[in-house]
Amino acid sequence: MRPNGRPDGGDRAPGAGTARKAAFTPVDTRARVDTVVRRIADAIELGLLADGEQLPGETELAGQLGVSTVTLREALMALRQQGLVTTRRGRGGGSFVTLPDSPPEDRLRARLADWSTEELRDLGDHWAAVSGTAALLAARRTQPGDLRPLTRTVDELTAATDPATRGRLYGRFHVELAAAAQSARLTREEIALQTDLGALLCLVLDDPSHLAVLSDRHRAVISAVQDEADERARTLAETCVRESVERLIALRLATPGRAAEPRSEEDTHGQEHRARGARRGHH
Repeated sequence: MRPNGRPDGGDRAPGAGTARKAAFTPVDTRARVDTVVRRIADAIELGLLADGEQLPGETELAGQLGVSTVTLREALMALRQQGLVTTRRGRGGGSFVTLPDSPPEDRLRARLADWSTEELRDLGDHWAAVSGTAALLAARRTQPGDLRPLTRTVDELTAATDPATRGRLYGRFHVELAAAAQSARLTREEIALQTDLGALLCLVLDDPSHLAVLSDRHRAVISAVQDEADERARTLAETCVRESVERLIALRLATPGRAAEPRSEEDTHGQEHRARGARRGHH
């Protein structure tokens, strides 16, 4: 029998609001400029930050991200160079989100080229372990009523017509699954993983046949959790993640890239990439 109690703060599965807030959650204290750039750029690509939306002031935004104002200013400069942010001076000024003229797929493919297949595979292994464990624990702990957000998210994913919306909903499902496991730590891990991979997954969610398979598999995960079939739930969740990452790796192999060697990582979420920063410095 599953326990009826839920830990403090775990009575509501995070939804779209949680995904949006993840864009401004504190990054690792050792994070560099490209971590902040990727965080904000992904939020823009996923539609969590709208075209024309004003970002918080530099002091406030630096505080939210847990970085210095100097680091933030360098990140904003990089985002301006990418055409994702415009800064206006004077009264009513500030930094505003701007979407460049190039198609979203072209921008995402250019960013995918910064990853090596080894890095993608390693991140996929980590994601599969986190989501699989979340599904297993959810099958042991959650109550049937806690699965309603998951079902609603899958329904919205099936009906979604653009890759950015699909990407947000795909990420939301896995965050909600971790919340159903009643694990704050697993939920934070899922949010961190969506920060790393969320926008790139839009590239594989443009395939209607893959989207149909994902939706069916997500429903199977929910069914296994509801049936308290913990091992089946874990296997299904892991398979779902691995299939998506394998498709992303296939795209990377077909994309001329700049990432010949894996980045050096200084934290568990791949937030500190010295090697990639060095490579960019040569361009």
